[in-house]
Amino acid sequence: MDFIVNNENMTLELGRKLGLLANAGDIICINGELGTGKTHFTKGFAKGLSICDNITSPTFNIVNEYNGRLKLNHFDVYRVNDPEEIYAIGFDDYVFSDAVSIIEWSSYIAELIPTEHISVYIEKLPEKGIDFRKIIINYIGDRYNYVEELKL
Repeated sequence: MDFIVNNENMTLELGRKLGLLANAGDIICINGELGTGKTHFTKGFAKGLSICDNITSPTFNIVNEYNGRLKLNHFDVYRVNDPEEIYAIGFDDYVFSDAVSIIEWSSYIAELIPTEHISVYIEKLPEKGIDFRKIIINYIGDRYNYVEELKL
């Protein structure tokens, strides 16, 4: 599914709507260039989980944990140089739990990502304007059929 957004609030809102639909144990992988809005999408997603904390990118500590309707594990693996680094923090324990896991820059650890997951790709659309983005959301696995309900 493709969505065109033209400001940060629309990115937040799409993330929030996905968060409202999320279930325990879901895995959401977010990719896109620097500055496309991955963390803004995650902030919206967290709102959908009724998380009130300020969501920040865990670039230097790899994972931040938040509590809401469901627990959220927010990963940023941009600075991970070797998949062994992610294993060292107990990645499997995080991902194969009842928490929802959002993994920014998941393409960096593609070999560790379970086959069934939601994929979010955000790209800039400079030809339309500085704030325009295309957000592509796909999924593998019947448990994620709820993605079909998303509308902006």
